[in-house]
Amino acid sequence: MRSLRRRVFAGLALGFVIVLGLALAGDIRQVGSHLQRFAWPLTPVILSGTLFNYSLRFVKWHFYVRLLGATNLPPRESARVFVAGFPLALTPGKVGEALKALWLHQRTGLPVARGLPIVAAERVSDGLAVLILSSVGVLTYPRYWPAFAALVVLLIGVVLAFQARRPALAVLTWLERFRPIARFGSGLREVYEGGYQLFRPLPTLAAISLGTVAWLGEGLAFYLILLGLGLPPDGNLLVSAVFILAFSTAVGGASTLPGGLGAADATITGMLTLLVGLPVSTAAAATLLIRFATLWFGVALGLAVWAVSPDLLGLTREDKASGDRDLSPEEDRS
Repeated sequence: MRSLRRRVFAGLALGFVIVLGLALAGDIRQVGSHLQRFAWPLTPVILSGTLFNYSLRFVKWHFYVRLLGATNLPPRESARVFVAGFPLALTPGKVGEALKALWLHQRTGLPVARGLPIVAAERVSDGLAVLILSSVGVLTYPRYWPAFAALVVLLIGVVLAFQARRPALAVLTWLERFRPIARFGSGLREVYEGGYQLFRPLPTLAAISLGTVAWLGEGLAFYLILLGLGLPPDGNLLVSAVFILAFSTAVGGASTLPGGLGAADATITGMLTLLVGLPVSTAAAATLLIRFATLWFGVALGLAVWAVSPDLLGLTREDKASGDRDLSPEEDRS
């Protein structure tokens, strides 16, 4: 946990560097001027779009949890685990989110290995959802087609790999013949079985549908940010806002950088200048605002849950007592 906390705080430090870099790239005085003139009364509505996104993604998360058989997890406790996972997105490749599988195990008894695929299923379904939202923009701007196609092939490949049951089981059997891997055989099979259940056609379609509507909420929030910076209301601007946010989210996820930091930010700023024709200073201000309204707002919510949930950050007293009882008298004295 100490190592994980260090990585999260390292992600926070990197985020500060990215914010500073964006401000400097857009001329910090001009960016500050745009932020000063921003229509701040829109903030509650903008954050409502983000909360709408989080709410639907929680429905998807809880659906996945129950699909794997953890029906004894109350929705409130499930929501606490879900929100507590937001800061873990700041770890490289978001690998820290695997901790949610451990939290599920502690609360439901679901094997950690079987719960791990939930993290992958969330990422894949979110990725396909934002790519669906990007499709109209890709048709309008063909220059983004190669990256779009590569991401689609990658994500669908993950789904198909879990659904190709006979080849997958054959590969697992073959891997178990090697001694260094054999001891992980049961765990790998648990991971596969969990993934097989989550990536079945109907659950996958349901998750992608929820994700598409959820991410549309943040696309609308981004549109409001552009209006708050003084851009006139326009249907084309709305389509561009949804496309830019969705596509940059996919790029940030594919980059494996903590929270997509740098990759998503640069993509948003670059696309705003190329597609919408905004000056760099205005594009940088818009990027800062949407990243604070989405990524950093979520991280703040997650850290707030951490602050009131010490059991998520280490052993509880009950866990420690259970561990002490498991020791033999000789081990206890040592």
